[in-house]
Amino acid sequence: MNPAVQNLVISLGAMQVARRIPFEDPQVLLYVRIGYVASQLLCIGVYLYISSLVKKKNDTTVLKYVEPKNPMNPDSGGLVVTTNRDYDLDETSKLLRAVYFGVAMMGFMHFYMKFTQPLFIQGLMGLKGLYEAKPFALYILGKPAEGDLKRPFKQPPGLFGSSNPATDKASIEAAEGKPGPKEE
Repeated sequence: MNPAVQNLVISLGAMQVARRIPFEDPQVLLYVRIGYVASQLLCIGVYLYISSLVKKKNDTTVLKYVEPKNPMNPDSGGLVVTTNRDYDLDETSKLLRAVYFGVAMMGFMHFYMKFTQPLFIQGLMGLKGLYEAKPFALYILGKPAEGDLKRPFKQPPGLFGSSNPATDKASIEAAEGKPGPKEE
């Protein structure tokens, strides 16, 4: 199932369950808060553990790809030469930042705006995001780096279309400035 559709189904299902939870009861609210904090700490802990596994494995295989241009930043894009280790550490760092940002947003929504249902829903979505993370599949589940898990990871299409890095030889040679095969 498409991850976007899966997110929608889980969110709608969690909202229906959350409507039946008596958040007015301080005891129930305490348990929901504990569940949310536990799920976020689990995500942070697993991502830090994955970072340590990446450093321990120290895969220095060279990875070359052409990063697509960002429509918001005309200076972006171009040839990227890195290692699997550095790429995986960068991806795990992005996932950690996403968890930190989500916790900050939930803190604002819960403590300042007094919303309680999103705690329950985001607790579940955090665990789903952890399970869908590509470094989790590679390092924790032990899946091989092929298909969707081949580096560089393919991104789902965004607002401005597909922004997947080009890994074909012609694109890399063009970005390096080497002349590719001539087409007539």
